Amino acid sequence: MSDAGASGNRFIAKGGKVDPSAMRAALAGHHEHAPHADHEGLRHLRFELRRDLNKRLDRYLTDRITFMSRTSLARLVEDGGVKVNGREAKPSTRLRVGDVVEVVVPPPPATEIQPENIPLEILHEDDDLIVLNKRADIIVHPARSHHSGTLLNALVHHFEKRGAGELSSVGEHVARPGVVHRLDRDTSGVMVVAKRDEAHWRLGRQFENRTVDKRYLAVVEGVIETDADVVDAPLGPHVSKARGLREKQMVRHDELGKPAVTIYRVRQRFRRPRDVPDHLPEFSIVELEIKTGRTHQIRVHLAHLGYPIVGDDMYGGPLLNLSHLDPQARSDAVMHRQALHSAMLEFEHPTSRQRTRFGAPFADDLRRLVELLRAHRITDGVRTFGGCVVPESVVDGGGWEAHRGL
Repeated sequence: MSDAGASGNRFIAKGGKVDPSAMRAALAGHHEHAPHADHEGLRHLRFELRRDLNKRLDRYLTDRITFMSRTSLARLVEDGGVKVNGREAKPSTRLRVGDVVEVVVPPPPATEIQPENIPLEILHEDDDLIVLNKRADIIVHPARSHHSGTLLNALVHHFEKRGAGELSSVGEHVARPGVVHRLDRDTSGVMVVAKRDEAHWRLGRQFENRTVDKRYLAVVEGVIETDADVVDAPLGPHVSKARGLREKQMVRHDELGKPAVTIYRVRQRFRRPRDVPDHLPEFSIVELEIKTGRTHQIRVHLAHLGYPIVGDDMYGGPLLNLSHLDPQARSDAVMHRQALHSAMLEFEHPTSRQRTRFGAPFADDLRRLVELLRAHRITDGVRTFGGCVVPESVVDGGGWEAHRGL
């Protein structure tokens, strides 16, 4: 009989031990019963002691969370990832009957992920993390219908070719190097991946506490006249259960809607010249700051405002071709995906504790789109004002220093 109750916690198996396979199944992507998380990987576990164990907290957690070492769990406790009766505790804290232990843990080892030689653009790497410039058309981690060709397959190969020391960080005895946050398959740009379990915890907690500054750039249909505004509209699953809409989200003001806040700032507008027919679209480039991390948040919020992202056919974005810009041109496709780019991440480094900023320039297809807009629309140029962070050169399709400390 277990010494702890864990009602409502589907990651805890009979006997009170955490079930790694259940956590992997939820992490594997888009499980229909998986709880929503604002960040990728961290799971909240709760234990209530039914008898007096008089056992240290770190030893108790080692018995329960077998895929993490005692040292790693002690660090988790010291970093505030474990609470006893609602208060931060110490590894040496003695547990008694009736105590409630709450733990936030990174995911278990991903032992089934196979290495694949997929090119990676690494902006920065150290012992704790890797910062990548993700290309479009690659899924971050294996999901039900995609067991290969993912960013995680590429990372496992990267660790393997670097030698056994790196490979051990994705082994069976530590939490796998974690995907702290996700980008949609067709979203390009900067993202961070944790290499060690304590780094995963510290980074994931920053995403959870909304202390990470995340900036995106998007090209949208329509001229947004308001320079900046806050979109505060709760999001939840789409009401339709039709095939292909399983992942689709929508604004919901019912019990299924979760708080979602996006700040947009218009960086550049592209208006029609007089000789271009009125039915052809105008465009804007917006810098987006997200305060929450809901699925498809930016895409849904912009569509809700009436300014869908170019190429985002799931949410009504135009599938742009040259004839939409120039009536005399051929109907060659300009964008084959949503024109959304993760331009900048700023967070506290998990070891140095220094605020660090990483940026990624536009991908080639987005750079070409900006060039075409400049050629076929009238613009007053890139605008920078209070709250803008992404450099003008990036908004205008140019480069950005890969990373820099603050």
